[in-house]
Amino acid sequence: MRNLGAGTREAASLAVLGLGSNVGDRRSQLQRAIRDLASSPLEIVRTSSLYLTEPVDYPDQPWFLNQALLVRTRLSPYRLLARCLEAEEALGRQRRLPKGPRTLDVDILLYADRILSDPGLTIPHPRFHLRRFALTAAAEVAAEWKHPRLGLSLAGLLERCRDPAQVVRVE
Repeated sequence: MRNLGAGTREAASLAVLGLGSNVGDRRSQLQRAIRDLASSPLEIVRTSSLYLTEPVDYPDQPWFLNQALLVRTRLSPYRLLARCLEAEEALGRQRRLPKGPRTLDVDILLYADRILSDPGLTIPHPRFHLRRFALTAAAEVAAEWKHPRLGLSLAGLLERCRDPAQVVRVE
């Protein structure tokens, strides 16, 4: 295993990240984000397939390309969030319209068995268990991972998901 970074105090933890892009060359942007994240003090353990997904919450925008990563890191949840935001910024993410088009979105869906509810960070991600696009990719990389609040595996949550949005595997 790679050195996960000097100066971090956390024991190595697994986390699931959700990535999405719907502006520009979506595939290349996701690939670059994965390279950028892998060069930080985290190890990519597993990468999901790519999924073409219907926009949720703000439907008048291009469809997304989404993917999930299972990562191992010694970064705290807050430092991991900072790395995710740096990856978004490196690809020119601008937050002009809430839920609107974006070059890159990186969300922490799960971090170990942690439950956090702070103004700047909520883990598990507060809505991912309700969203087919997030659950489909996350269940591919960590099907048996139990949601720490709901007690169900990601595969089980996906089976129960009522979200009608379209999710199409593209690779």
